[in-house]
Amino acid sequence: MVGFLLRTNRNTKKIEIMKKFIYTLALIFSLGISFNSVQAANKPAKNPTELTAEQSAQLERIKTRVEEIRDMDKSNLTRAERKALRSELRELKGQARAVSGGVYLSVGAIIIIILLLILIL
Repeated sequence: MVGFLLRTNRNTKKIEIMKKFIYTLALIFSLGISFNSVQAANKPAKNPTELTAEQSAQLERIKTRVEEIRDMDKSNLTRAERKALRSELRELKGQARAVSGGVYLSVGAIIIIILLLILIL
């Protein structure tokens, strides 16, 4: 019973390494949050849902093209044509995200996601 309570030199080194690792993660996390909040304070408020007439027209063209591709009969297409359609859809998706604003993750959010994945797995 006493053997479990005594720390060996090897266990003490492992504990110290883990403490340093946790402290560095906490430091990176806090710096990431503070950096993003400073950046957010310097930028003026912008409503991402407001689109100009040109942007809304481009978004409408993208939507119609995607609907055309969805309504197509893809069973008689060759493999190369299907691949070209997939790549076109990816490009249209990227253009639509660029026009509509998209979702951006902060450094702090990415670190939290990574830590959660590590803990879960």
